[in-house]
Amino acid sequence: MTTDTPAYSGPDLCALSAVEVVDLLRRGDVSPDELIAASETRHAQTDPALNAMPTPCFDRARKAARSLTAPSEPRGALYGLPVGIKDLTAVEGVRTTWGTPALADYVPEASDPLVELIERRGGLVIGKTNTPEFGAGANTFNAIFGATRNPHDTRLNPAGSSGGAAAGLAVGQTWLSHGSDHGGSLRTPAAYCGVVGLRPSPGLVAGGPAQAGYITEGVQGPMARSVTDLALFLDTMTGFDPRYPLSYPADPAPYRDAVTRAEPAGLRIGYLPDLSGESAVDPEMRDHIDTAMTRMSAAGAVVETVTPDLSGMRRAYYVQRGLLWATLMRDIDPAVREKFKPTLEGNLRDGLALTMDDIIDSQLIRSRLYDTVQAVFDHVDVLACPVVGTMPHPVEEEWVRRIDGKELTFYMDWLDCGFLATALGLPAMSVPVGRDAAGIPVGLQLIGKPRGERDLLAAARSVELVFGGPLSVIDPVIRHG
Repeated sequence: MTTDTPAYSGPDLCALSAVEVVDLLRRGDVSPDELIAASETRHAQTDPALNAMPTPCFDRARKAARSLTAPSEPRGALYGLPVGIKDLTAVEGVRTTWGTPALADYVPEASDPLVELIERRGGLVIGKTNTPEFGAGANTFNAIFGATRNPHDTRLNPAGSSGGAAAGLAVGQTWLSHGSDHGGSLRTPAAYCGVVGLRPSPGLVAGGPAQAGYITEGVQGPMARSVTDLALFLDTMTGFDPRYPLSYPADPAPYRDAVTRAEPAGLRIGYLPDLSGESAVDPEMRDHIDTAMTRMSAAGAVVETVTPDLSGMRRAYYVQRGLLWATLMRDIDPAVREKFKPTLEGNLRDGLALTMDDIIDSQLIRSRLYDTVQAVFDHVDVLACPVVGTMPHPVEEEWVRRIDGKELTFYMDWLDCGFLATALGLPAMSVPVGRDAAGIPVGLQLIGKPRGERDLLAAARSVELVFGGPLSVIDPVIRHG
């Protein structure tokens, strides 16, 4: 892996961590307006190359800053820190498209409850980050805004569906950015762009489409450039909301405190190189993650390769995915549906074709897998595996069709390293473990115990310490094919 430090030429404020900037805000050493101006400058410098945040709303943020006093809810208060919101989540008065042509000009009259909470806790929304249509797929492009590019090599895919959020974080457009995750939509972009993304336990972060309130697979979550910053944002996003039936109160102690007890020595890691043969992983990615485990072992962690029976994981995941899409889209306006991209329409058709036996089988498989993984957690603190089975491909490829000689037949197949945590409702995150020889980041996936965010954050910070992270903010590496 390379140890070269990429160039950065943006505003000094944009290179600081979120925690540092919030401390400056608390002391009065910097104003929200100064941060908005720095973010706007950095957006102008970098977005023409990346297309990470196609709908900025800096004037709205300035207006919000003028009325900002002390946050009304202090937990994880951001004190006027600018944040990005994924374009699958409504922000009052800001164009919100879900990446779908029929809603290209939609402007909501009310914000999603999660946005309301972030703003009550002092966050200033500065823009909507790019996403594939309705978040379907791990290549961030849509018919309205086009493609987002990887900041480390603009020829490459930044992944998705939170690709705009991850790309903008990597170059310093924002200090924190909101994302969402079903099949890895927080984790894969974080891995490809060299940032940190957490898929929380279902119910910890309330928000998203209300009609899917009883479905556990799709969750909202935080993205940041470091584990400590991510913990700060998680504090800001958590709290019981009775509008969401699975919502539950956050841990009384701030999640930011969890990272202070990070200690690589003695951390017990259960290593799943290819999820017991259930996931496609190419030799290059396997080598990167093997090397990461070797370094963790050298730092005092106890690394044990584990091979639990995970058979049926993909089937369980795909049935639950189909159920989600059928729930969300069965009653959608036909004028919206008729313009869906083929893969999105395919998702919906697959969901509507599910049988009762499909759903029963999926639930039985999930229950068996949950018990199997719980037995592994009896002697490890965290599971480790690839976030995704291959390094970034050209941005023009909608999805990867071949990994390690294996032909893939469905557009989600290349993301199957992310399916286990989703199917079982476990918290999971991506943390950088360096860059490859070409300077592209490599992400390691950590999967925690049920509702085990605190221990998961501590483990992620331990990994970050071993690898000298977080990665630095960069200028876009502009390359042409």
